[in-house]
Amino acid sequence: MSSTERRPRGSVGREESPQAGAGSGTGAEAGSEGGAARETLEDYTLRFAPRSYRRWTPMVVATTALGGIAYLADFSIGAGIGLTHGTGNALAAILVAAVVIFVTGFPLAYYGARYNLDLDLITRGSGFGYYGSVLTSVIFASFTFIFFALEGSIMAQGLKLGLGLPLWLGYLVSTFMVIPLVVYGMKALSKLQVWTTPVWLLLMVGPLVYLVVTDPGTVDHWLSYAGTGGEGGVNTASVLLGSGVCLSLIAQIGEQIDYLRFMPPRTNGNRRAWWTAVVVAGPGWVVLGALKQAIGAFLAVYVIASVGPASAAEPIQQFKAAFDAMMPSWLVVPLAVVLVVISQIKINVTNAYSGSLAWTNSFTRLTGRYPGRMVFVLLNLAFALALMEADMFSFLNRVLGFYSNCAIAWVVTVATDIMVNKYVLKLSPHAPEFRRGMLYAVNPVGTVAFVAASGLSIAMYFHALGDTLQPYSPVAAALIAFVLTPLMAVLTKGRYYLRRTTDGIGEPLLDADGNPSATLYRCHVCRQEFERPDVAACRTHDAVVCSLCLSTDRVGDHVLPASVG
Repeated sequence: MSSTERRPRGSVGREESPQAGAGSGTGAEAGSEGGAARETLEDYTLRFAPRSYRRWTPMVVATTALGGIAYLADFSIGAGIGLTHGTGNALAAILVAAVVIFVTGFPLAYYGARYNLDLDLITRGSGFGYYGSVLTSVIFASFTFIFFALEGSIMAQGLKLGLGLPLWLGYLVSTFMVIPLVVYGMKALSKLQVWTTPVWLLLMVGPLVYLVVTDPGTVDHWLSYAGTGGEGGVNTASVLLGSGVCLSLIAQIGEQIDYLRFMPPRTNGNRRAWWTAVVVAGPGWVVLGALKQAIGAFLAVYVIASVGPASAAEPIQQFKAAFDAMMPSWLVVPLAVVLVVISQIKINVTNAYSGSLAWTNSFTRLTGRYPGRMVFVLLNLAFALALMEADMFSFLNRVLGFYSNCAIAWVVTVATDIMVNKYVLKLSPHAPEFRRGMLYAVNPVGTVAFVAASGLSIAMYFHALGDTLQPYSPVAAALIAFVLTPLMAVLTKGRYYLRRTTDGIGEPLLDADGNPSATLYRCHVCRQEFERPDVAACRTHDAVVCSLCLSTDRVGDHVLPASVG
């Protein structure tokens, strides 16, 4: 392209320089929307995260990502499963879910860190298409406000115990206190997570170790607990029902990737640290998550005699009892409240942040408008607050059991496309594609697999196929998605992945090390500079246009036509 505006690698300064722009309302108009540029500078809401912004080390990114799983929902989930089905079934269910989450999360984490894309952008090119992935964006956004509501409820319980605040007021406090922290994106979140993690670990692990060391009999009592049914023993139905609840957390990999996409390029010098960070902070999050679920089941059995089964699943009651065994009474409630508040802030800034990205992605693709991420931060918080006021905590397991079917179908579909369709069948393009014009609107491979898997598993969950099959709904979601994804790729011969095989620019997307190229190009619409993977040739000008302006091009003037060359 003779007149393509291009600058050599490294010509843009530090991250404070303008690096992102928003397209205009129509393709014929040009200009930059300053608000969108500033917001995208912080979080790269709709696009690839450029190398010039990714200045953190692998370990800082990993620590930040792991800080986002400090939530206390795991304690409630583990407690609920253990109290209902007994310790043996609960531990088996937690293990089954952890294995599934780790296996499916690995390829997603790798692609997010290697190609610096969030899970929505990965989903677009992994079987769903440009508009087809809106379905899964809504699923992911739902995940964030469901778990925001759960964590907010836990915090409100803590504020009621410690400060006497009524629950409705605690819900409001837990919702609005995260807004200032979410505004500033990755830089603020990385500082928050790094500095609060040591305090959180000490408060969480300390009382558990004390109980086990000073009273080993509590472990024997926990392991022999038979559940409210009182039958004891491990049975398949109970394990599958429990694992279905745990598998509602499978979408957590999306939040991990929202951090992992800021990983630095993988080089020979940082290869070991890079892989360690990806594994530990990617699929490895579930190891800590499973431990927390087991601890929740242990603490619930420990406190059930004193607080009753209705309150035993509340983390504030669990840790209040644990602290009470090891320290003066005047210090018990304050420390329990501090633990709850720190945990809630650490996870709910991530829930609000990731949810706003998912909503923004969906809205901008469907309407061609970019109203700003903060609009969707508030929308996500409004949904979460409504769930809290509806007392979601009282029917937690039912909500998560239903939701897990959709989450499993989505994650297994994308993971299968990467593992099988890309690497084994080679029918799916190896490098992920996310730009408008390069993808078909809808790819039947992922869309059909997801709709069929989630639809049939939800029908099973609600007993539509009989009571006997009801516990197997999460297994059905995973198996149907795993089988249909490669089957659809074979039936369609992979023809619906790419609308075009070239983006009109001669330079490769990846550099010699296989990392996304850092060469800069200037978008002729918004006049901002973008790295190579984020631009494509313009249909109507001898120039390039960025993916953000392509998303907001409501006329389609700049979108390349379908072709094979």
